[in-house]
Amino acid sequence: MELMDLLKVGGSLIQGNNDNATTGLDVDSIASALNSMLGNGAGGLNLGALVGGLSQNGLGEIVGSWLGNGENKSISTDQITDLLGSDKIASFASSLGLSEESAKNALVDALPQVVDKATSGEGTIMDEMLAQVGGPQGAMDMLSKMFR
Repeated sequence: MELMDLLKVGGSLIQGNNDNATTGLDVDSIASALNSMLGNGAGGLNLGALVGGLSQNGLGEIVGSWLGNGENKSISTDQITDLLGSDKIASFASSLGLSEESAKNALVDALPQVVDKATSGEGTIMDEMLAQVGGPQGAMDMLSKMFR
């Protein structure tokens, strides 16, 4: 799945969540805002930084569930703020005309599913992430550090 297609999935999830503030938003606008927040600047998703942020904040078990084949564990709005940073969330919210609370709630709903879809199957963004962290062994080293 291409990055913009993945981000549009995230945009659809955000647009369809239970917060009325996100209902009328344009999926392409949401995808663009997600790209600004989660992109690596080279047309890819910065999964390495995302996974690293989760592990630095003691959220390794959560990210492991997103990367694995089971049910995705949920993340709280406080944890999403710790993960992404209040500046990025504020910028995301501002670009879409949302309150920061609505933005956090939308991200809590969408981010686990976006990461799950990005890392499921062959030929996915997971292949890009593996290249960023030094292949499968680098990924295993990173994951082992998260679960210590």
